[in-house]
Amino acid sequence: MSLTEKVHQDMVAAMKSKEVDRLSTLRMMKTALKNKEIDKRAPLTDAEAAQILVTMVKQRRDSIEQFTKGNRPELAAKEAAEIPIIESYMPKAAGEAEVREMIAAAIAEMSASGTKPSAKDMGSVMKAVQAKIQTAGLRADGKQVSELVKSALAV
Repeated sequence: MSLTEKVHQDMVAAMKSKEVDRLSTLRMMKTALKNKEIDKRAPLTDAEAAQILVTMVKQRRDSIEQFTKGNRPELAAKEAAEIPIIESYMPKAAGEAEVREMIAAAIAEMSASGTKPSAKDMGSVMKAVQAKIQTAGLRADGKQVSELVKSALAV
């Protein structure tokens, strides 16, 4: 079952069980997924759907920060309650140790083909690491991965 179908099924279940907050979040997710599908003019893959959910979580975190600055704690609390619901549909987050292992493996693979990658090769190392993360069915924060790659290449 695709991610889009799962969101739809859970939305129907939330309607039946009268879970108002969960239902509103699921409707928002379904709308975002459907809008992207319409823009693309083709069904979404699970990877594309997961990327949309990552964007939604980032938007919620930015909103929380803005609402907190604007002294609107009730709106910040609403956004904070939506994040765990959205994250429950996303792939498992990779831990720092797992990301470090993938970085080491990517650097080792690149070193085997010739020279050891340097700081200049950060882009190609990042691309290889991101591919490894996706094939493992995980997700990781790009900023965190970038910092770990930078520190690994500096050694």
